[in-house]
Formats: sequence, C-alpha cells, structure tokens
Amino acid sequence: MPARLGRHDAHPVPDRHETGSYPLDHRRAPCHFRRGSGRQYGRGSTAHGGTHPQCRFGSDELEPRAPGILPSRRALVSAAVIRSWSVADGARDFFSAVCETGLLERLSAHVSREWGRLSGRLKATIRDVARAAGVSVTSVSRHLNGQISLPEATANRIQRAAERLGYRPNAIARRLSSGKSETLGLITADIAYPLFAEIASASEAEAARHGYNLLMFNSRNLVEKEVSFLSRIEDRQVDGILLLTNHHDDGRLLRRINETGSVVLLDEDVPGAKAPRLFADNVHGGLLATRHLISRGHTRIAAIGGPRGLLSTTERLDGFMRALAEVGLDADPALLRFCAYEEAPASIAFLDLLEQDDPPTAIFTFGDMLATGVMRAARHAGVRIPEDISLVSFDDIRNADLLAPALTTVRQSAAEFGTRGVNMLLDFIAGRKSETATERVGVELVIRSSVAPPHRRPSGR
Repeated sequence: MPARLGRHDAHPVPDRHETGSYPLDHRRAPCHFRRGSGRQYGRGSTAHGGTHPQCRFGSDELEPRAPGILPSRRALVSAAVIRSWSVADGARDFFSAVCETGLLERLSAHVSREWGRLSGRLKATIRDVARAAGVSVTSVSRHLNGQISLPEATANRIQRAAERLGYRPNAIARRLSSGKSETLGLITADIAYPLFAEIASASEAEAARHGYNLLMFNSRNLVEKEVSFLSRIEDRQVDGILLLTNHHDDGRLLRRINETGSVVLLDEDVPGAKAPRLFADNVHGGLLATRHLISRGHTRIAAIGGPRGLLSTTERLDGFMRALAEVGLDADPALLRFCAYEEAPASIAFLDLLEQDDPPTAIFTFGDMLATGVMRAARHAGVRIPEDISLVSFDDIRNADLLAPALTTVRQSAAEFGTRGVNMLLDFIAGRKSETATERVGVELVIRSSVAPPHRRPSGR
C-alpha cells in the first residue's frame, strides 16, 4: 500500500518494503552520516524532534519517511535511480551508494552554486553579463578587452550590466587568451642597496599604474642567478625584465639577453646586448662633483671608483678628469682607487690613500656606499670630515642628509629610473622602442656639509 502524503510532501514515498527504495530526506539523512538516530517531525512523532531508534548508521533496512517529515532541500532522488546505482556499484546501503557515485558531492556543489548565485555571494560570469546585456559572450569579452568598437548604446548596456552584477574579468583566462602574463620582472644586484631599493619601489608603482605586477629578483651580483632569472621570459612568467647588473659580463649574460629579448638595461651596460638602455648622465655628474671641490680650493683630489670597466666607473672617471683638465690639472694615478661598490673595500682604499707621502685634501667617491665606507674609516682613523679632508659623492641615496656630516653628492633620481624604465620596457615589448635606444637620467649636485676649503693634509701615520 503506498504511503500517505505529508503536509510538506511534494512526491509520494514508495512502499518501505520495496527493495532498494530509499527516499533521500534531509531530516532522516543525518542518521546515515553521523551515527545518530533519525528524527521525526509532525503527526505520529513521540515528541517534536523524536528519534527513530530503529534507524541506525550502517543498517541494511531503512524506515520510510513518515507522514509530516519535511522533504529534502537538496533533492528527492527516485527509488529506481538509487536502486540502479546500488546494484551497479554493489553498494550495501544508501550511504555507500551515495559515496561511490559521488552523488552527495554533486548535489552539494549544485546547491552551493545556486544558493551562492541567489544570495549574491557567487561571482558573476561573462555569460551572466552577456545575458543581462542581450549580446553574445564574444562581444562582451572583446569589448571589455578593448578589442572591438561597439555602438555606444550596446557598449553602455554591457558596462551597466557588468557594474550591476559586480563582474570582474578572470585574470587567468585573460592571460591565457592573450599569451601575456601581465607581469614584469626587476633583477637587482643587491636589493639592500638604497638606490636599487628606491628604483624597485618606483618601478612597482609605475607597473601597477599600467595594470602590471612586478616580480623582484635579487641576484646578489651573481651572473648565474641573473641568467636563471632571465629565463622567466621564455617560461612566460614575465613579459619583460628590467636588469640592474653591477659586474663585468663573461659573455653568458649577453647571450641570454639576446636570446630572450624584452630586456631593458638600467644604470649599467652589457656591451653588445640588443636592449634599450637607461643610464644616468655620469660624465656630467663627474664634472659637477669635481668642479665643486676645485671651487673650494682643492687641487690634490683623489677618486675612489667602482670596478674598472663598468659604464658608471668609466664615465664618472671621464667627468672627473675633464674637470681637472679645465683648470690645467692632471689626474695623479697614485690617487686613483677602484673597488666593488661596497663599504669595506672603500674603507681600505681610503686608509691606503692616507698613507701617501702627499695625501689628498679631498676625495670624490663614485657611489654613496663608497662614501659611507670612507666616513666609517675616517672616524676610526681620527680624521675629521670636512675639517681634515673633504668628501663628495654620487647617487644621493635616501638619508644621505642624515649622515654626519650631511653628504654633498650628485643626485640621480631613483624615481625617474623606475618610472622611465617601466615605460621603456612596455614600449619595447609593444614594438614602439628600438633595441638600440639609449636614454639618460639627468643629475644635479646637492650641496650639504661634507666639503670645506683645504685646512691641512691628513695623514694616517
């Protein structure tokens, strides 16, 4: 005899003795999944929420739904379907049938999806926008990506639909379809170096303004790491790279740049590379620094530069020697020192200069990190700046004005390096910039407190 319909039932329940006929009900299902008793509601229950002691987890025979039991919110699965799944899978009971067929997962996913859509928690898709605007999915996609020009009324409908639904394009799908990662890379020799850190900050801000992310790679001035990082272009992890190298190339870096393309060189050169370049006006900076020392009465001027052969070292030395030549002075080879752009080597170079029979009265360092090394060594040697020896430098790193004394230095704008570098790279990727293009960042002398007229010739002895 068929079971009676309850007040909330939408469908009849098959007879309890029909083999395999197990109706799914959200008020009874928990007893099969949580090792608990089933609960009965409505007429016939011992109390509201009363239990069915005969309905236990793992039982081979389930009680049918009694009159008044609320139907499932997920679904009502027919007895025939359940029976066919159970027979096909050799399941012992309803629980194993549901698990083995993945029914529960599919039902749960469907309910979650629909509930999220109704409650507004599910993100709108491009199909939703197309349906709301009354156009095709292709039209929506091409319009939002700027690949098509639509009539104003149609474009407005798409925009209003997208805004109303809160639609945001799928970034991953867009990258796959365009073949672009929408990410740029920045390789620095040492991210701890203040100038490089400021360039990185400006580059990230400019990349974001163009809708790009920026990945930063710290090479620790090792060519192996630089070559490895450049391979990210071929792997499609980045669309292009800004390269801030700070050492001589043995040929590996040159080959990798020319193989991968989409590279812009900042601050230092890799001779022969097929890449646009953005450098400081190093020669003019060297002129400004040296002229300032000469204007304060110095004629015995030393120079501590970076590694020989680097673009920055060569060009700043050229400006230094030009300024001396302007007043008829010759550069004394005994007063020239070259080392890595680090504090410790600069300290050693400074102490060595003090050992000269005729030591300098002023020093021009080709980088502010070299200048801080000189200041540290001077303090330990009891040499006062600028009373005993004057000092001028190049870079104007952050907090150069907080050094003791405040450092007179040639400023090259880190913000301009970052901003212009990103734009050069994007233009190069788009074919708007030649691989032979070379541009310069302007420089200016910032006068502070580290230069004074020559007082006496310091000695380290």
